[in-house]
Amino acid sequence: MSHFILLPATGKPADAPVFATALAAARLLGGHLAFLHVRPDVHQEVAAFAAADFGMGTGIEQAMADLEQEADQREHAAATAWQEFCRREQVTLRDSAGGDGISAEWLNEVGSLPVWLAAYGRAADLVVAGRGRDRGVLALDVMEAALMETGRPVLIAPDSMPGPLDDLVAIAWKDTPESASAVAAARPFIRKARRVLVFAVAEPGEHPDPSPRRLLRSLRWQNPNAGVECLARDSRQPVEALLDAATRAGASMLVMGGYGHTRLREAVFGGFTRAVLEHAPLPVLMAH
Repeated sequence: MSHFILLPATGKPADAPVFATALAAARLLGGHLAFLHVRPDVHQEVAAFAAADFGMGTGIEQAMADLEQEADQREHAAATAWQEFCRREQVTLRDSAGGDGISAEWLNEVGSLPVWLAAYGRAADLVVAGRGRDRGVLALDVMEAALMETGRPVLIAPDSMPGPLDDLVAIAWKDTPESASAVAAARPFIRKARRVLVFAVAEPGEHPDPSPRRLLRSLRWQNPNAGVECLARDSRQPVEALLDAATRAGASMLVMGGYGHTRLREAVFGGFTRAVLEHAPLPVLMAH
């Protein structure tokens, strides 16, 4: 069975670890990589600026020409990077099912990347996205669209090039439906992992949580080399305890649910979850 894996191709240097993470997933699971480039709608952007009365005046035509040139350059950079990546990694270019090995295709749209990523993502088996940092700030709009608008699991690439994904799969477990959804989405990776380790952060003053042991019983039907590690919070924040333990264990992937507060963005990327995405040096598989 081949997985249909969707990933954005933006033409920025940050695409490299996204491409590599998607390829690692495709090699492990068997997959077809659909690279999506979304060219901005320059006319719409300029119209929005003009409607907002940004004082563009007669500079509208020049602004449009500049934006078109930038869009051309970004599209060319994305297509070139995609072609070179597929050639270097010996990925077959194919836009229809059939044949052996990893394959790839190029998808091109005009408009908003989050909108088109959500639209194509709903038809995919897995979405791979980058953290898309701009001056250190996470690209929350893209990750939010991928996670909240597709209904599909999202593999978020690290800022640096990842290693193989099948060494140690770490699970950040909390007894919630979101964590359960993430574990269910990670089952194909769990089955192929050399080892699986469930991390549960103990809350001060609470009774021991029996749910990690219940999860372990289930996981061992998928991978007998699975274990549980309960982490003492001490004076650290839970995210610090989790990432330190995952790093010490040599985890190749972290699985976690998206949860938190009530507002949409905070519910997915607030608190614990956002801290993981800010600081985790490894791919993070999320589901909501």
